[in-house]
Amino acid sequence: MDITNLQYLTDRAIKDRRYLHQYPELSGQEYETSQFIRKRLEQLAIKILDYNSPSVVAMINGKKGAKTIALRADIDALPIVEEGDKSYSSNKPGIAHMCGHDGHTAILLAVAEWIALNKEKIEPNIMLIFQSAEEITPSGADALIQQGVLESVDTIFGLHLWQGLEKGKIGLTHGAMMASVDDFDIVIQGSGGHGSMPHETIDPIYIASQLMQAFQSIISRSINPIEAGVITIGTMQAGTTYNIIPDTARLSGTIRALAPETVKTIQTKMVSLTEGICQTFGAQGKIEFILGTPPLMNDPKQSRLIESIVCEKFDADVFELVDPVMGGEDFAYYLQHKPGAFIFVGMGGEKSPYPHHHPKFDIDEGVFPDAIRLFIEIIMHYHS
Repeated sequence: MDITNLQYLTDRAIKDRRYLHQYPELSGQEYETSQFIRKRLEQLAIKILDYNSPSVVAMINGKKGAKTIALRADIDALPIVEEGDKSYSSNKPGIAHMCGHDGHTAILLAVAEWIALNKEKIEPNIMLIFQSAEEITPSGADALIQQGVLESVDTIFGLHLWQGLEKGKIGLTHGAMMASVDDFDIVIQGSGGHGSMPHETIDPIYIASQLMQAFQSIISRSINPIEAGVITIGTMQAGTTYNIIPDTARLSGTIRALAPETVKTIQTKMVSLTEGICQTFGAQGKIEFILGTPPLMNDPKQSRLIESIVCEKFDADVFELVDPVMGGEDFAYYLQHKPGAFIFVGMGGEKSPYPHHHPKFDIDEGVFPDAIRLFIEIIMHYHS
């Protein structure tokens, strides 16, 4: 594509991103962000479809009878206090774009502008999805799907500016790429008493320690070693002082896996261990699962299309077949319904040394040209 045009789009995207970074909004509350997006699309004379705010969905019609591609960007920020001395730091205390969604939004707006300027070159219909609430459950993607956003869509693509991939690389997997995200809460009901007389109690803290050890046997002994699975205990809450054994203990944590069958195995085993170990010690145990996003599964046909586009249109060493990661992403919901692919645009390096969700996280805006160009090349070279 024309280098001058790409530089203009990049400069526009950087300006938009820095503005959005200064005015972040939490999941489900992105109404100012939504208005910013709507105003820009209206200026470009792009039709906005009737979907629930704060998500924004737009459509550009291609040739008659053409297939429809959806391109998605997430728009929400995180409840994190930003650290560092950026000139464009968040103006909202305790809220910040510490994952890169401001960049994703700005990139898709730049692509929208390119589409508006090049309609005569475009074969497929293009749906632009600026999605609310990626960071929480219930998911913003699932909400849009329930509203019918994918009914006319043939294929969907999304990208993530990815700190864990070297700058200059574009990567994905052909299949499972990101993990499911399910959380859990456990309550252990024992019988408390004086710390000097443990034999007269049913100690829920001790039982909790047994559960934490036992859960790791699920990963090491119940899951096929070639399948990925994670059980992490994130909190343990029990007791009020040093010499009292409490009545109850509470555990909470997260489960990650790359296959639904693995999730089912983990959950089944956790229930039996919780109930069995608690019963062994005379306590009662109850576990509750908070279901989140499913595993993100790229459609191999579409992911190989992306690989061929990157290999043909970018430098020879740009494409990288990446390992799956155990982080979650609600783009997975779209891929349960339509074929498509999720893509990492690498930005790891000196300008982006901190991981996603870190208080000092920042985007390397030097990767914006590749991200914008990637979406444009997909539009120009998509075939069903």
